[in-house]
Amino acid sequence: MWLDHAGSEILERPECLRLLALGAKHQLVGRVGFVVPHPDGSTHAPIILPVNFAQVEGELVVRSGEGLKSSATDGALVAFEVDSADHVEQVAWSVLVRGLGTVWHPDRMAPEDLGRLPHPLVPRAGDRLLHIRADLVTGRRFALHGAATEPEH
Repeated sequence: MWLDHAGSEILERPECLRLLALGAKHQLVGRVGFVVPHPDGSTHAPIILPVNFAQVEGELVVRSGEGLKSSATDGALVAFEVDSADHVEQVAWSVLVRGLGTVWHPDRMAPEDLGRLPHPLVPRAGDRLLHIRADLVTGRRFALHGAATEPEH
């Protein structure tokens, strides 16, 4: 087991992929990060959006509609992060995926994979799928020392 400078366990790729699958199964909310141009085109800035996700044949899949997320991520490098904190077991984990984003229409998917698509929390699900290739996958697991067992209000 490898530990980083903060005492977090550095997770190997297979464990990261297992946690991603677990997160998708339990419908955790992840975040996708990408770069968008300023409206006047002069500069670019990062943006991070919460998303529901699924894992289909080793790739992350995020459902989206037409618009900023689809246009800015198609053919671009993107980042995806999901984490979980178990206050009963006093352990947390975080997985970061970086890779090429490709936007597809669901009709490009195999019929058996359509049932595994993410179910967004928004009222109308988009008709685009952002596939994130898992080029670089990293993760950490750590104890929640001193964390409250219930959130304070």
